[in-house]
Amino acid sequence: MNITLKQLQVFICITQEKTLTAAAKKLFITKPAVSMGLAELEKQLGQKLFERKNNRLLINDWGKQLLPLADEQIERGKTITRLFEQQSSLSGKLRIGASNTIGNHVVPSLLSDFRSTTKHLKQSLLIDNSTTICEQLKEYELDIGLVEAYVFDDQLHSTRWLQDEMVVVCNSAHSLAKKKELNLSDLENQQWILREIGSGTRDFFIKHIGEKLTLYSISLELKTTEAIINCTSVGLGITCISRLAARHALNDKRLVELHLSAELELDMSRDYWLVCHKEKYQSPLLKQFMQFSSDWQLPF
Repeated sequence: MNITLKQLQVFICITQEKTLTAAAKKLFITKPAVSMGLAELEKQLGQKLFERKNNRLLINDWGKQLLPLADEQIERGKTITRLFEQQSSLSGKLRIGASNTIGNHVVPSLLSDFRSTTKHLKQSLLIDNSTTICEQLKEYELDIGLVEAYVFDDQLHSTRWLQDEMVVVCNSAHSLAKKKELNLSDLENQQWILREIGSGTRDFFIKHIGEKLTLYSISLELKTTEAIINCTSVGLGITCISRLAARHALNDKRLVELHLSAELELDMSRDYWLVCHKEKYQSPLLKQFMQFSSDWQLPF
C-alpha cells in the first residue's frame, strides 16, 4: 500500500467541499486529477469513502474513520517541511473560528497580543454563529473555535475560557428605562431584538429569560451584534446582549441597562469556550495558541 499525502489532501478537500468541481477549484488542479486521486486512494484502501448523492459526495463511516488520521498526516508533513525551511517552530497558518461577540470584541486583542508575543503572523479568522463554527471544526476546516455557547457534541472537546455578563438594554426613551428595577411582568409583551437561531446569545436569552415569559414578540432577528445595538438604540425593541459588546453604547448613553429584580434569581453570567476536535492532531502552533489563550486575560 502506497498512500500519498496528495491523495490524503484530495480526500480532505472533497470532505470539506462535497463536490469534485469545488475540490478541484480549491486545490488548483483539474477535476479529473481530483477524481483520479480519490479513485486511487479508495482502490488502495479497498473501501469507498463517500456516498454519491445528487452529484455530491457525502463522507461515509469509513471516511469518517480516515479523516482524523489523514488530517494528522497532512499536518505532520507540513511540520517536516517547515522544519527545514526555517528555525521557528511556530510556523504555518492557524485557522481560527469565533462566534460573533468573541470575534468582534475579544479576538482582535487576543490576536494582537499573540502576534506581539510570538511574532507569528499567519492566522485566518472566521466569524459566524457558534453552531457554524462547531460544524466547521468537525469538518476539519478550522483548527480551533472560540464560542459563546457550550457545545454538546461527542466529536468536540470544550474548555471553559473567559466569563462575560449578559445585560438587558433599551434606548433612553423606552418606557422601561424609567423603572429602577424590573420584574418578570415588565418583560412580558415586549418587542425583543435577538440574534439568529444557532447563536450563543440567542440560546442564552431563550434559556434564561424567554422560557420564563408567557408572551413575547421577536421584533427583529439579526446576525450581527452591532446591528442589534443600532436597532435597539433607536427604539425598535429591547434586547439581551453581552455587556462586553454593549460597553461602548452604554458609556455613550445610546443604550440604557435595565436592572432586573434579585427576586427573579437570574444568573446573567456566561462562559466563553475554547473548542477543538477531539481527534485533530495538535501542531506546535495550535498547542501554543491554545496555551496562550488559556493564560490570556481581557485587557478591559
